[in-house]
Amino acid sequence: MDFMTVAYFRCMRMEPLRIEGHGMSIVDMIAVARNGRSVRLSDAPQVLNALEASRATIHAAIDNGHRIYGVNSGFGGMGHVTIARADAARLQANLLWFLKVGTGDRLPEADVRAAMLLRANSLVRGASGVRPELIERLVLFLNAGVTPHVRDLGSIGASGDLVPLAGIAGALIGLDPSFLVDHHGSTMACTEALERLGLAPLELEPKEGLALVNGTAALTAIAAGCVHDAHLVVAVTLAIHALAIQALNASDQPFHPFIHQHKPHPGQLLAAACMRDLLRGSQLLQQPASMNGNGEAARLIQDRYSVRCLPQFLGPVLDGLALIAGQVGTEMNAATDNPLIDGAQGTSHHGGNFLGQYIGVGMDQLRYHLGLAAKHLDVQLALLMEPAFSGGLPGSLVGNTADPVNMGVKGLQIGANSIMPLILHQGAPLVPHFPTHAEQFNQNINSQGFGSANLARRSMELYRHYLAHALLMAVQAASLRTRMQAGHGDARSLLAPATVPLYEAVRDLVGNTADMRKPIIHNDNEQALDTWLAILANDLAGGGRIAAAVAPLLERVAGHQLHTTVHADAAC
Repeated sequence: MDFMTVAYFRCMRMEPLRIEGHGMSIVDMIAVARNGRSVRLSDAPQVLNALEASRATIHAAIDNGHRIYGVNSGFGGMGHVTIARADAARLQANLLWFLKVGTGDRLPEADVRAAMLLRANSLVRGASGVRPELIERLVLFLNAGVTPHVRDLGSIGASGDLVPLAGIAGALIGLDPSFLVDHHGSTMACTEALERLGLAPLELEPKEGLALVNGTAALTAIAAGCVHDAHLVVAVTLAIHALAIQALNASDQPFHPFIHQHKPHPGQLLAAACMRDLLRGSQLLQQPASMNGNGEAARLIQDRYSVRCLPQFLGPVLDGLALIAGQVGTEMNAATDNPLIDGAQGTSHHGGNFLGQYIGVGMDQLRYHLGLAAKHLDVQLALLMEPAFSGGLPGSLVGNTADPVNMGVKGLQIGANSIMPLILHQGAPLVPHFPTHAEQFNQNINSQGFGSANLARRSMELYRHYLAHALLMAVQAASLRTRMQAGHGDARSLLAPATVPLYEAVRDLVGNTADMRKPIIHNDNEQALDTWLAILANDLAGGGRIAAAVAPLLERVAGHQLHTTVHADAAC
């Protein structure tokens, strides 16, 4: 049973996640969105009372003729239009119709499920003026596996994710058969899905359509998934560096606590401490420099920058990811529609919590950090390929050097080189490039958070494919270094114990365990590397064997927070 299957069944055995409007973590969201954990609405009296009070405030305002945006007024630049009391409910349904303009590819089902969960978590805070029944229907759809179709183009992340969330809302209430859903692998009209669940279409009350679509749930859902995946790929990146450092016969001296106590950035401390743990006990690390016959050092007295400056280079990446994760967590547990209703005071507040700027900027930064990490790893891989820089490893990491037709992993390096610039290119910021004329100049600033999050999702996919190349190259290099030092290619005998699980996982996943004394690639024609790459990339995407192999490191990366300390070992 693989790592993800175990995680799935663990989620199925867990208590349902209680939606309370606060305290939801990225791990909670992933358990529901990807692994099928069930959910339930909080039955705490304060939660239900807040929902009823905010709804009562809406209806009291209508009865008393008080104007509330989107309740008895038009939307956006047409907010001056007065909506009669008799048309208040019809306005909410019409909102979903004019926002039915999504296009592009379908969002992954897990991201849509996550958006539904986050919308429910926002609404249950009791600041949106909706009935509990509306939130209960979101819960029911999640637990029954009914997932609306949502497209990945159409939101500027200004007044929230209007277009994507309209696709969810229309399906939720059964507005029209043209709103499609998936249920147990079959696509159908939302009205058919409601019939299967024994539900009737639901007529929206005043404010409820606006409350469903006016928020950041979709862009935040995608972003939270990207942060979750980034924790894994950064952990794997650190582990690959540890394999490469050993294969290069490099030194662990750059990670000594003394160095980093004198420059105690949190991420730098974390990177150095984790590398110390990864490399502890290795028999492949550089010994003190010796002299040749001419009285000169046989090698450089210190390693090249890609090794020596690793904590200083990857530290900002770790700190950046920690900052982004914290911001995403705040957004996941926020009320993000407008106006917000204070049921306790019977008042409404017109503001801008729907703007997805934190997520947009965060996803721009996440893509940038992934580019930095890929560029750094690419340099490390290049050192492994050239004997002049690798400490004598075979050129292009050829496994069987006795056969001159073998060219080693040249193709893998070329493939990796084709992906790394794409990751860097994806790091260009999107958020500053917003149109200022949207929606009659009402949305004259916007976050582009939905687009930025979708770009980050693509960056994660590219990075996983890049890591598949890097994993094969690092495992091959570790085998060849072991052969140089011990006369065989089973690197488990000399590798640091903390790096052995990853080495084993890669070889096991691609089915290369029959003769562990040979390098993973002996002769070029004995394996289909494209098939191996697909296996590794898919395992990374599913959080499988590779995730299990780096689980202790992943826990450290995911748990990193931005607090400074002068004690380097306390960082990890």
